[in-house]
Amino acid sequence: MEAVVSRAIFIAGVAAIVAAGSALAATMDQKSASGIEQAKRATVGILQPGEDAQSPGSKAHFTMRGTGVHLRDGYILTAQHVVERDEEGKTVLPKQITIMTTELEEAVATLTGGNAFLDIAVYRVSADIASRLSTASFAETEPVSGDEVFTVGYPLGWGPAIGFGRVGNPNTFLPTVETRLVQLDLSACSGSSGGGLFNTKSELVGLMHAVIQTETVQGEQRCSRFGFAVPGALIQRVATALTQGAQPSFSKLGIGLAPVRMGTKWRVSVSEATGPAREGGLQKGDILLSIENTEITDAAQLKNYLIERTLPGQRVAVRVLRGQREHVLHVTLGTS
Repeated sequence: MEAVVSRAIFIAGVAAIVAAGSALAATMDQKSASGIEQAKRATVGILQPGEDAQSPGSKAHFTMRGTGVHLRDGYILTAQHVVERDEEGKTVLPKQITIMTTELEEAVATLTGGNAFLDIAVYRVSADIASRLSTASFAETEPVSGDEVFTVGYPLGWGPAIGFGRVGNPNTFLPTVETRLVQLDLSACSGSSGGGLFNTKSELVGLMHAVIQTETVQGEQRCSRFGFAVPGALIQRVATALTQGAQPSFSKLGIGLAPVRMGTKWRVSVSEATGPAREGGLQKGDILLSIENTEITDAAQLKNYLIERTLPGQRVAVRVLRGQREHVLHVTLGTS
């Protein structure tokens, strides 16, 4: 979603945000304030397609479509759905987009690559523009429930706005992406998508993906404190591959699953075994218990485990219940 904002109002809004940020920084230690400022300067706005810089002094307006974050060397990371366009009935990633820095400088960014699996797109700006942006680095550890986090972005088309909150459930699934999401108790609106999610060290721990509507602001513009982010570890893996001109590969087990009740507890059984799973000895009707001693209770958990904790070609131990007996089978994972 996007919002139309006049340039004068936008500039006034930036001044207000900077002032508010200064007041907040006064209550924080210098290191934290510096980190927030760096995260803000690494953040860019994604402009609506077809809107270019206007002549000096003109009363123009522009539409801010979403948010992005500068990783390094000019690479801008954003959510794929923020930049997708409909061309002749097909959804495509544009070869170029226009961004705006926190210093109100417009620049063209060229497509490096995208991954619909995780709703991620990477673009690149010139070295000249990159030299005036801060960089965002990935955290080595993932946040857990209750951890403090913040995001920088362009909610409802204005900003950069800084929203503070906490991690809720770090293991949530929605039908919009093929992996888990981190659920957040954090102010987020339409336009926040594609912005970085940072920990208290101002390290990237996620990328803003979606909000669940709790309040309608303008038409279909939405605000919420119930947000979702793609986990940082997955983003780093995909973004690294894209910047190297490749698509990331994920592991494939080769089974279909169906829910089955065992007493009062629900598990999943194999509805189909193909490729690696069949070669490893899995059969239709097997009840999946664990992979590498990690309990598996549903299809989403299995998918998450394969994506985040395995690599194609890896040999894993799969424990199943067949009839009244447990079996440990060894499967060499394929590539999806």
